[in-house]
Amino acid sequence: MNSSAWIEKADKYIMKTYGRYPLVPVKGEGCYLWDADGKRYLDFLAGVAVNNLGHCHPKVTAALAKQAAELIHCSNYYHIPSQIELAELLCNLSFANKAFFCNSGAEANEAAIKLARKYSREKYGLDRYEIITAISSFHGRTMATVSATGQEKVQKFFDPLLHGFRHIPFNDAQALRDAIGPGTCAVMLEPIQGEGGVVVPDASYFQEVRKICDENNLILIFDEVQVGMGRTGKMFAHEHFGITPDIMTLAKALAGGAPIGTMLATDKLAESFTPGTHGSTFGGNPLVTAAAVATVRAIQEEGILNHTEEIGEYLMGELEALGRKFPSLITEVRGIGLMIGVELAIPGGDIVKTALSRGLLLNCAQEKVLRFVPPLIVGKKEVDEMIAGLTGILQEL
Repeated sequence: MNSSAWIEKADKYIMKTYGRYPLVPVKGEGCYLWDADGKRYLDFLAGVAVNNLGHCHPKVTAALAKQAAELIHCSNYYHIPSQIELAELLCNLSFANKAFFCNSGAEANEAAIKLARKYSREKYGLDRYEIITAISSFHGRTMATVSATGQEKVQKFFDPLLHGFRHIPFNDAQALRDAIGPGTCAVMLEPIQGEGGVVVPDASYFQEVRKICDENNLILIFDEVQVGMGRTGKMFAHEHFGITPDIMTLAKALAGGAPIGTMLATDKLAESFTPGTHGSTFGGNPLVTAAAVATVRAIQEEGILNHTEEIGEYLMGELEALGRKFPSLITEVRGIGLMIGVELAIPGGDIVKTALSRGLLLNCAQEKVLRFVPPLIVGKKEVDEMIAGLTGILQEL
């Protein structure tokens, strides 16, 4: 079937929870997608920071095919070798001692919320359950993570929200100090706000956050669902700020496109999760953890982090040059590695639509921020191709 036929069928049978573009991808390779009509697209969205190794990376697809022929799913009642291997890899790469596996970033954040509350109530009493998060944050679409998210547009229509969350301005250490009360148990932040518009905090902000948490015996949770797994040129984004959290969540890019989430924590906190306190039927099953092991090893072995840093600087420079060329349209360029936001003076929706029609996939966050999260394997050739396409669109504006 062609794209029009697929879209017609989708309109008939699928709930309209997404504002979908008229694109029906059927094939991907590296930094490119092809639709059902055979048209090629340069992908600078990468499944919203999921396809960090590009589409259909050979090591990931080989791991999936091999595992699918051996064992797709069993149960977490049993010990799963690829899950154990992945947990060891992630713990050895990070501050953490233990891992819990689930299916998405929202589920990983749910697990973090539950662990923080359970640990705090066991150690400090039943009244210690409040979690402080940031305005403009995004932590997921479940009821708990919607409640944690600091965006009214995400929470709208779903009252009453889960009790026990307080939202404060991001990148404001004094606001955090002022918000802490006797019932506060944790602080949950994204090292860089993605859905919030690619907001990068001051270099000293997280140093102060860590200090405040230590002074008040609070758990520091980093939501690295979007920014982790090499996106910023470090394996984990918090490494840029010289501190470690007590809990970290990962998902999106962890398995090269296969659905997975994980919560990583120190031994001290992890002891609060005992049998029966939390779980997930599909979490960390053999198929997705085999893909994740292949993904993590590819990032380590193929020089992805250094490449991301280098090509990120090149992309940033090209976008800043675009800003100088179109000062009435571009007000700021910001980001780290290959997580870059271009703030516009106008809404960016039409730019995204025009780019799509010309074979370029972009994304807009917070209405006026073009978000660039291409595959980490992107090269100067693809960057130049994207810049040429975007330049043409801006010239017409």
